[in-house]
Amino acid sequence: IPAHEETAVNGRWVPAPGRELFETLGEKLGGLPLVAEDLGVITPDVTELRKTFGLPGMKVLQFAWDSGAGNPFLPHNHERDSIVYTGTHDNNTTLGWWREEIGDEARGYLSAYVGHEILDPPWELLRLAYASVGAVAVAPMQDLLRLGPEARMNTPAAAAGNWSWRLCEGQLEEELARRLRESAGRYGRLPGA
Repeated sequence: IPAHEETAVNGRWVPAPGRELFETLGEKLGGLPLVAEDLGVITPDVTELRKTFGLPGMKVLQFAWDSGAGNPFLPHNHERDSIVYTGTHDNNTTLGWWREEIGDEARGYLSAYVGHEILDPPWELLRLAYASVGAVAVAPMQDLLRLGPEARMNTPAAAAGNWSWRLCEGQLEEELARRLRESAGRYGRLPGA
């Protein structure tokens, strides 16, 4: 992408030294403590490279509810080498997504998938993340606290208002820790499980 361009529209794909780069990094670092952001258009060679080097991929549950049972983000399609997210820093909070973004059909699909009406969207997605076979489950703090769109971390391509949310003193309570531990234990996600 030329340096003077404001967007990537006038850019072009340039082959990168994928395999050689990861081999060198693995040798120098003694392993690859990386996560592959395999969202968007992913080609078979990218998937092969990720698997060859043991890089876990991403499964974002907010992306799971709009294209039927084959959607790769649905929990029953997850693989062990996945990191499962309720949402990421680039998504709305799960409560914001539920209130403002998810369509009626996807909302109905999610409710049917879990077998009941969704009353607590952030914690329902956290439960699905914990229940997934994915190696790691991640929920942004805003989801754990059940915060709405006012707590969104980042809106891609927005020039202002990003990265300003902060966790305030007193927002973390013992009840939250207890509930997280209980949920983690239920799904075998505590150390030693």
